[in-house]
Order: sequence, then structure tokens, then C-alpha cells
Amino acid sequence: MADVRVYDTPMTLALTVAQQFRDLAEQAIAARGRFVVALAGGSTPKNTYDLLARDFANTIDWHFVQFFWGDERTVPPDHHDNNARMARETLLDHVRVPLQNIHRIKGELEPQAAADDYEALLRDFFKTRMGVERARFDLVLLGMGKDGHTASLFPGTAAIHQQERWVVAHHVESMDTWRITLTPVALNAATRVMFVVAGEDKAETLKQVLEGEEQPDVYPSQIIKPSDGQLQWLVDREAASLLTR
Repeated sequence: MADVRVYDTPMTLALTVAQQFRDLAEQAIAARGRFVVALAGGSTPKNTYDLLARDFANTIDWHFVQFFWGDERTVPPDHHDNNARMARETLLDHVRVPLQNIHRIKGELEPQAAADDYEALLRDFFKTRMGVERARFDLVLLGMGKDGHTASLFPGTAAIHQQERWVVAHHVESMDTWRITLTPVALNAATRVMFVVAGEDKAETLKQVLEGEEQPDVYPSQIIKPSDGQLQWLVDREAASLLTR
């Protein structure tokens, strides 16, 4: 069962996520010499990234943090819609993280080539650096859209039920665009998955995802259930306004 925690304001939510990021980084670095995280795109994580850059820059040993992404748009790295660019401008450019620790999805490539490239990178990293045959992230940060999508797992797409690949490229008909995304195979291998959701416009969807019947084709966020990890939902008061338990 998911661990759901509600916070009064978006900034209180962001601060809690930043604090947990710091604490998990300290624990992972002390135990294994590295902290491996997959970042989320979208608007909700920006406050957390800003806080990490401003208030936590000197409390985390960034040299031992390895950054990956949960999904990417098929745009160049300097495009305003690029997820890695958002993380770079809000966080990565402001902390002392080595460039070789930043592993972005190459959205400028042809979509299938970008997915193949990122899958190969992930499999090599986890096998050679960590000695495991799965995407054992210490932390995966995820948001949730008003339609229930997470990463770039959108309603009605085959990627929701992918059982072999870690990364896929697919055309999202509802948005008439291509996306590259980690699949549930990779996301559910994480030690901890943390959904961060804010805003009244997410309230009905959040209620359906957490309290409604199981419909991952309608609400893809429901497919995220770590096989032997922890699932957390950190949400603000407005997003949680319709929850009954």
C-alpha cells in the first residue's frame, strides 16, 4: 500500500521532498558510495530543484550523485521544453556535480535511436557500476498529469504494459508528439519511488488513482508499484482535497 503524505502548501511539499532527497543521498553515499536518482520533468519539481540548489547546495556531496531522467521530449537539449534543460537551469548548473554524472536522454536523436541509446546506457551503468541486472535507482521522482500520466506513460499507450524494455520511444496520439520514457520495468525496480503532486486541478485524478478501481490504461500512474521498494505519494492539500482515506 502506498504511503500518502499531505502538506499544507506547495512550498512545504517542495521542502519536504528536498529534505528527503538530502537524507536519501546521505544514506546511499554512506552505504554504497553513490546516490542514483531519476529526475522528473514538468512544473511541480521546479520548487524542489530550486530549494536543493539554494538551501541544500552545501549539504549534499554532489560528486557522488548520479543523475538520470524518467522521460524526455523529442527536442534538442537547449529547447525550452527539454526536461534536462529545466533541471540544469534550476539545479544542476548551481551545484558542484561533475558533468560525467549527468546522464540525459538525447531527445535530439531519432526517437527509437534515443530510446535504444538510453537503454544501453542504463543497462551498462547498473551492470558495471552496481553489479545488478535491473534499474535499481535509489530514488525515482515522478509527477502526475491531470490525465493520470506519469513520466511519459500516457493513457492508452502500449508502454504501460511493456515487460522487457527499460526505455521506449512512442508516439502519443493525444498530444501528437513522440516521447522517450522509462517503462514500468525500470521504474518499478527502484528502491524508492516518490510521486510529487500539487494543485487542485489534480484532485479528481489523484482520488481515482489512489482510491478508484485499478485501471492503469486509464490512469497510468497506477502501474507504478515497486517490486521490492517503497512507494510514496507526497501531495499538497489542494491535490488531496477529495481523498477520503
